[in-house]
Amino acid sequence: MTKYREIIRLTGLGFSQRNIMASCGVSQKTVVKVQKRARELNISWPLDESMTDTELQRLMFSKESKVSAKKRMPDYDYIRKELLRNGVSKKLLWTEYMEDCRANGEEPLMYSQFCYHIQQDEQKHRATMHINRKPGEQVEVDWAGDPATVIDPDTGEIIKAYIFVGVMTYSQYAYVEAFLDMKQKSWINAHVHMYEYFGSVARILVPDNCKTAVVHNGGWKDQQINETYQELAEHYGTAIIPARVRAPKDKPNAEGTVGNISTWITAALRDEQFFSFAELNRAIRDKLELFNQRLFQKKEGSRRSLFLEEEKPLLAPLPSTRFELSDWKTATVQFNYHISMDGMLYSVPYEYIKKKVDVKVTDTTIEIFYNHNRIASHRRLKGRPGQYSTVTEHMPEDHLKYLEWNGDRFRKWAERIGINTYTVVNAILTSKRVEQQTYRSCMGLLKLAEKYSDALLEVACKKALSYTSSPSYKSIKNILVTGSVKPESETTESTTTHKAHGITRGADYYRR
Repeated sequence: MTKYREIIRLTGLGFSQRNIMASCGVSQKTVVKVQKRARELNISWPLDESMTDTELQRLMFSKESKVSAKKRMPDYDYIRKELLRNGVSKKLLWTEYMEDCRANGEEPLMYSQFCYHIQQDEQKHRATMHINRKPGEQVEVDWAGDPATVIDPDTGEIIKAYIFVGVMTYSQYAYVEAFLDMKQKSWINAHVHMYEYFGSVARILVPDNCKTAVVHNGGWKDQQINETYQELAEHYGTAIIPARVRAPKDKPNAEGTVGNISTWITAALRDEQFFSFAELNRAIRDKLELFNQRLFQKKEGSRRSLFLEEEKPLLAPLPSTRFELSDWKTATVQFNYHISMDGMLYSVPYEYIKKKVDVKVTDTTIEIFYNHNRIASHRRLKGRPGQYSTVTEHMPEDHLKYLEWNGDRFRKWAERIGINTYTVVNAILTSKRVEQQTYRSCMGLLKLAEKYSDALLEVACKKALSYTSSPSYKSIKNILVTGSVKPESETTESTTTHKAHGITRGADYYRR
């Protein structure tokens, strides 16, 4: 599906069509088409949070008839490899391409067009060019090849410290920090710290094709940015344009600075010992300041002076809040219209019972999504497991009537039924340290009264109290389910009848 939302977002941020094409992996024709249609419908960023990608596509292009299938383009990677083999020609490959198109019901290119596009692709791979970068336009990020080391003070174990490098393309102003690993959390935190060090944000972010940046990359038409990484880009108002696989010229400053970092920071600290990452990063920061202030050899000034004078004034300001790292999980809505997440329970609208939902977990919030639509949001619960966060609007109507119940109401209700029911309810309410923990059992007794009658519940409580002074809801339910008790009125009547008619023969019968 075309990334309509991302194209509209980057357009709203003022990115050029070329940058949008590179970030979204679409053609210029697609970008122009989406921008034109958005203007016609007066659609701009930010979009309504409730609008899904499917709805956005339907809104923008519902009146357009389906376009006939375009001509299928050749698989250039496959063709380049096959042409290296003996006896393989363009004519043979075109014939095979024609047969494959017809088998799949696709429209092929004519032979002259086929050769033309292959020639254009060959020229692209042979061509190189120097790209002049504008001040404040982009920042390149990567992991340095040579790690540093930290010594565990307890065990003496030597731990690798992976070095993150971020470089402003124009000024070559750098940021460096050491991390325990190269996983998602370290990658995101490195970017957050880098932006705070720069004090501003570049328009374009150029990472390597690591898994923490790009989930899948099958060419520029099939690149998928990591979901959390994309959230970071949206938070800071920047566009992500990953470097091509095995194409270091796409980020020459990061590649070149990595070598300088290895010399002036990592190697400069090679004879020092560090017993914590905080200690190592303090030493790195000292070396980094010297590195950025060192004068250029072939031009005036330093990285720092060039950044402050020509680049920083053109950068975007930092957002008012810091980006908060999130974790995405999947959960199934239970029959009590709650999901379980890290031992806590959070409500969703009851209509989603048994549905699988996506859950965005941060340190402070829990957001629940179904088909990319947010259906619930909660403050994240901390402390003892088993806590509930329930929104009233998520409950079915027949459940709402139970919301106002509390300990006093349960006692008054039980007192109206009988002394035994009151005794049981009072024992249950005082059985836990927190009274609210017992409300479920009391509510269960209330439902038993609705199912079996108040009279039967009173007799069941009386029988349960004959066994223990603090019976449980389960024990009373078992008594009622097995039918081992009857209402006292029926028991009294049965006994009276038995006494009146139990001996009817009299003395004359025995004289016979």
